[in-house]
Amino acid sequence: MTGVLSNWRGYLELTKPGVQALLFVSCASGMLIGSDFRPPIEVFFFGLIGISFLAASSAVINHFFDKQIDSKMMRTSERPLVMGDITDKAAISFSVILYLVGAFMLLYFTNFLTWILTTLTFIFYGFIYTKYLKFMTSQNIVIGGLAGAMPPLLGWTAISNTIEPNALLLVLIIMVWTPPHFWALAVYRVDDYADAEVPMLPVQKGVPFTKQHILLYTVLLIVATMLPYTVQMFGEIYLISALLLGLIFLVYSLRLYRDDTNALAMPTFAYSIFYLAALFAAMLIDHFIYL
Repeated sequence: MTGVLSNWRGYLELTKPGVQALLFVSCASGMLIGSDFRPPIEVFFFGLIGISFLAASSAVINHFFDKQIDSKMMRTSERPLVMGDITDKAAISFSVILYLVGAFMLLYFTNFLTWILTTLTFIFYGFIYTKYLKFMTSQNIVIGGLAGAMPPLLGWTAISNTIEPNALLLVLIIMVWTPPHFWALAVYRVDDYADAEVPMLPVQKGVPFTKQHILLYTVLLIVATMLPYTVQMFGEIYLISALLLGLIFLVYSLRLYRDDTNALAMPTFAYSIFYLAALFAAMLIDHFIYL
């Protein structure tokens, strides 16, 4: 315990707090929309914490398995396990504790369905994607994106104990958002991935091919974000917001596609993060107003 307290920043980094923030927003949105902004307080609080703990646990597993890869990449070369700030044994123990505490919260305060779906997501990302899928195909992030897309469904099931079609639409949106989001970063860090021998799309198919797919997936994303409006899940506030945010994303993707220097890769990546947070904010505002 003393080691954790003295190196809490390293342990926090192992949980990937930036990813956790987006997870938290989308999961909370699923809870609020699924309950019409009337979630039971204990379910809302402990459900969010429990889901976050299991996601954090899988992030630690990801750090553990990616230790050798991380040491070869500039972006990840100073992560705690690479630098030796935290031992492998301590990291695994931390992951186990996070999982057990989170699983208890989900089983006690939410329901078995939420626990099993979150556990399957934990296994898929922490082991199947990280250990195997990432190295099997250049489309790894398209398939692996399912894990990152699950939080709104997990939040929804924590409240309703059912898998609702509308919740699956939110999963679909994040799944389609993930490739252009991550490929923009991969374009910027293509040399890193090549050095680490990770078959990301720009490494296998080239940067121009990847930029083309970023553009195509952005168009597909705009179409996907229209679906909640067509089934009357959300109203005009969401529709206008989704269109405006999507068109701005499209401009970024188009400019990146035409940019031979790749200087716009990181601005596109940064906007994609803002885009998803703003899109879910628009969902919440729209649903609250039209209750």
